[in-house]
Amino acid sequence: MAIRHYWSMAVAAVGFRLVLVLFGGDLHLASRPEVSTPLTSLRRLAEGYWLKQASMSPYSGLMYHGSPLLLSVLGPLTSKRSGGHHSHIYCSLVFVAVDFIAAMLIRSTGRSLQMARNRSLKSLDLTKSVNNSVNVSTGDTASLIYLWNPWTIITCVGSCTSPIENLMVVIMLHGACSRLAPLAAFGYVMATHLSLYPAILILPVALLLGYGPDTPPTKVFLQKGLSASKIDMLDNGKGTNQKGFGQFSWKPILHFILWVFIWSCYVLLLNSIILNKVGGLQEMFEKTYGFILTVKDLSPNIGVLWYFFAEVFDFFRSFFLIVFNMNIIFMVLPLAIRLKHRPFFLAFVYTAIVAMLKSYPSAGDSALYLGLLGLFANELAEMQFTFFLFFGYIGVSLLSPVMHNLWIWRGTGNANFYFATGLAYTCLQTVLVVETVSSMIKHDRKLRLLTKA
Repeated sequence: MAIRHYWSMAVAAVGFRLVLVLFGGDLHLASRPEVSTPLTSLRRLAEGYWLKQASMSPYSGLMYHGSPLLLSVLGPLTSKRSGGHHSHIYCSLVFVAVDFIAAMLIRSTGRSLQMARNRSLKSLDLTKSVNNSVNVSTGDTASLIYLWNPWTIITCVGSCTSPIENLMVVIMLHGACSRLAPLAAFGYVMATHLSLYPAILILPVALLLGYGPDTPPTKVFLQKGLSASKIDMLDNGKGTNQKGFGQFSWKPILHFILWVFIWSCYVLLLNSIILNKVGGLQEMFEKTYGFILTVKDLSPNIGVLWYFFAEVFDFFRSFFLIVFNMNIIFMVLPLAIRLKHRPFFLAFVYTAIVAMLKSYPSAGDSALYLGLLGLFANELAEMQFTFFLFFGYIGVSLLSPVMHNLWIWRGTGNANFYFATGLAYTCLQTVLVVETVSSMIKHDRKLRLLTKA
């Protein structure tokens, strides 16, 4: 069921962003720790660009920790020659376009996923029984959620580079879902280069390229084949169709690996050219990836690592750095084993876990996985605690600026006030991940029961 007046709502979302950018004045979002981080701050990028223009390393001022490629793309827009407030407007206009492109790619990906879902349900003769309960256009829903999410909007107009990082992740997933290995490899290399954590998405991307978009578990198709053979109803066409599901192809993956190597060499070459005479690749790795993994900047954000490492003794710091960084990796394999038949949903779960446990999280990270969540509106229709989660996110969004103001500006609170909102935010994301995975497993179990019936 397509959403009526989709384009009107999409254009209105873009128009709303343009109004905020052109006529909203200085909303002071760039200074908000929920919006801008040491890795995504446009002010820090402007500092790095100024240092580079002064023939110094952009990393020498201990301010900039992003990609040299962003310096070349966005740096000229941040220079004072562009005219103070106008430079902010130019960058925000770029982010508006980036958000719209990401939303359109999410919409296209949603259509591919829905076509795969309909094919698999048709092969199981479950189209009527499943679609009678809920059947919405997931691509339209997800793209509108992404465009109208308040966190996406404040990230877009808040002078940070998160929209570009989100676009690269969406390009990677769109390319993998469409089985376009060069496009998926480009998105993967760029997303990993910009923020490191998307590297764990290699598993869902490989599964998407090998198996294709999400389908019910192979057990359901085997079960359907067995039940059909018992009543002698399995003809050659159906048998071929069902065997097609669950077959793994290595050719797209080898193609993907080749293109990852090509794009990686190209990105490293460009970085070495940009940093020529003002630094090198080794310094870039230390100041970007090393900065992410060692959590050297303990300025407040909506995560929990800044508070923990501000309190921990230096003697134990290395140990807990290993624990926190490995915590994400420990979850990769078990989830991949359980959800290998739903690779795109697996990518969503990984994205949510990264947004929860990364060293410098922001509202932009949550905007990405909440947009991807809309792609599973049909499968997660019976998810519990949606009311609690919805108003929990609203509560955290409202309380976080209040607690930050009480602590930093009014002096009537302390760091525990602000950290409490970050802790509540992490708990909400944990509940969301657990509930979505549980609901997807229940949906697959429901399909198995319907097949038996």
